[in-house]
Amino acid sequence: MNASGSLLSLPVKDPSGNQSWEGSSCLGEASQECEGFTIATSLSPCSVALKAMCSGKLQTALLVAGYFVYLLVGAAVFQALERTAEKQEKMAAAQMKEAFLQNFTQLTVPEMEQFMKNLIEAIQNGVYPVGNESQFEESNWDFSNSFFFAGTVVSTIGYGTLHPKTAGGQIFCVFFALFGIPLNIVFLHRVGKMLSLLCKKLGKFLYEKGMRKKKITFLTLLFFLATGILVFLCLPSVFFQITEGWSYSEGIYFAFITLSTIGFGDYVVGKQSDRKYFSYYRVLVAIWILFGLAWIALLFNLLTTVLEDTEKIIVKDLQQIGKVSKDKLESQQRRCWPVQFIPEEERLPPRAGGDAHKMESLTADSEHTENEKKVFSNSKTNAITCEL
Repeated sequence: MNASGSLLSLPVKDPSGNQSWEGSSCLGEASQECEGFTIATSLSPCSVALKAMCSGKLQTALLVAGYFVYLLVGAAVFQALERTAEKQEKMAAAQMKEAFLQNFTQLTVPEMEQFMKNLIEAIQNGVYPVGNESQFEESNWDFSNSFFFAGTVVSTIGYGTLHPKTAGGQIFCVFFALFGIPLNIVFLHRVGKMLSLLCKKLGKFLYEKGMRKKKITFLTLLFFLATGILVFLCLPSVFFQITEGWSYSEGIYFAFITLSTIGFGDYVVGKQSDRKYFSYYRVLVAIWILFGLAWIALLFNLLTTVLEDTEKIIVKDLQQIGKVSKDKLESQQRRCWPVQFIPEEERLPPRAGGDAHKMESLTADSEHTENEKKVFSNSKTNAITCEL
């Protein structure tokens, strides 16, 4: 079996006995052997495009799968490293609370201050000594919370309400973020391409309907903004209002602060001890965050492009205004100069059909007339000389 990457043209006999020529293309070719003949089969552009599309889909699938596997592994490791230490802290907080309730009438001022310091430290570590012992048994490092934490690490949100406290967890967090943040950037870039492709398909559909390009651009951007605001801001805010008990404005505030990776930490999902959350609630929120980051990144890029274009237009207009003002000022100053100080080439500025053109024409005509008179005079003199 022969294979060649060069441009070849081989004779091939069809079943009727006629001879035809099969030429290869630059897109590639495959050779096949059939009944002793080597047949060069060229790949058409459609087949190459289909192959490229399938390859792109495969890459996207592998990237998404690898990304979520990375988050799942990170969540499992964080859970294994931090859960035991958290249990010890909760037991210490429960004992501190019990001791306080038994002796709070006999505590001195230094003992009360020490209790307040321990309470603040427990809260900063994510331990809230509120409620009964069954609430103490609920872990901040179960799989759902660990997955949510892994997502906030790679997305660089960093609420600060949950963080690793063991040495192993802190070291692992460093390396997890070191490789996870670049992976997150690649993932967001790919998701952004998918969103852009949807907008392109919409624009192509509108173009086939006979719309003008400017109107298509406006409608595509409007669709992108309206859909993104609805899916990633408005609807999640209703969901948070129901699940967390926040107001709708608080839900909008949390959604934008989260997706823009500001992450103040004043509002965090799944942290109210008096509310019951369904399983994997924070996993669902983490997935919303990951896809919402891609949308808001495209939105920020769009706004940046609009601002840059607006800046260029303003600078261009200012330069044009400055140039016109400078020309007017120079013209006014030139009118005030004495004639002897004005350069000769600027005394009669050339204008189409102006005085300078007329003067040049008159000068040329007068010179032509003088030459004719001289020629006529010389011919007359020569004639008189010949007669004599």
